[in-house]
Amino acid sequence: MEYVNLGSTGTEVSRLCLGCMSFGTTADWMLPYDDSLPIVRAAAEAGINFFDTADVYSRGQSEEILGRALKELNIRRDETVIATKVFVPMGRGPNRAGLSRKHIMQSIDASLKRLGVDYVDLYQIHRFDYATPIEETIEALDDVVRAGKALYLGASSMFAYQFSRYLHTAGALGRNRFATMQNHYNLVYREEEREMNPLCVEEGVGLIPWSPLAGGLLAGNRAAGTKRAQSGLNRDRFKRDADQAVLDALAKMAAERGESPAQTAIAWLLSKPGVTAPILGATKASHLGAPLKAVGSPLSAEEIATLEAPYEAQSVIGAIGPDASTGREVRASSMPKR
Repeated sequence: MEYVNLGSTGTEVSRLCLGCMSFGTTADWMLPYDDSLPIVRAAAEAGINFFDTADVYSRGQSEEILGRALKELNIRRDETVIATKVFVPMGRGPNRAGLSRKHIMQSIDASLKRLGVDYVDLYQIHRFDYATPIEETIEALDDVVRAGKALYLGASSMFAYQFSRYLHTAGALGRNRFATMQNHYNLVYREEEREMNPLCVEEGVGLIPWSPLAGGLLAGNRAAGTKRAQSGLNRDRFKRDADQAVLDALAKMAAERGESPAQTAIAWLLSKPGVTAPILGATKASHLGAPLKAVGSPLSAEEIATLEAPYEAQSVIGAIGPDASTGREVRASSMPKR
């Protein structure tokens, strides 16, 4: 395993991060503790020291499972980097969602309790909050860090202008700035290359992309336009001829290199400027095999160009904006619960 700095911080993380959204029991594709433990064990044995979860994943079960697994496996806390998130509703009623001071302070304490730790290394806002003043969010997050409950701050999918406002406000107030951006970025979805990625590179913010294999599409076992390829956030996506052309180019390149499409796709992502560690979702320990091999199998400039050639621009996936039907701002409490 290779290790790099987390953005411009001094903390070292593995080039791959284990995503823990599949841990829990609130959906039929999720994994209870006994099935999650082997995945955490395989990741740790391979040298992965970076683990990402969120309070909303399986309504807190993911955090509980991750914390329990790390303890049972006797994984050193001082070498482990734990990331979690806040924003999406954790229940019905007021103040159960968003980035208000009240919800942030309630949420960090609840996350620490579920994880069974005194602090998290990276505390991330899951989306942009249209209903809360940016200054309130920045000051609350900074207080979380000053209280020793988190070491660094991060953000997840939003528009680049929104993230730049968070960065600017934190700087203007003399508060802790964001160290990472967890954005939606992979070989078949590259819209982040327009604005968000260049912004993060310029600001020294590390990219930790989610869905690096496009929900399994880039693993090579699905065709563009199939029902399985359009699950979750991918619905109504990845069914264009251009998407299939990317998959075809990936399959051909992988065959020429004598490796799986998943390995080639992760190698491509690791080659991109600013990328610290793609976040790998896994429901079996074996799913980590190809990404792990990608760490030691870089692509040439010519191979990268060949993989990128078929791509065609598409609309944004992942960020939220004002409701197109009403023009009103989207509130966190209206976000779907996982």
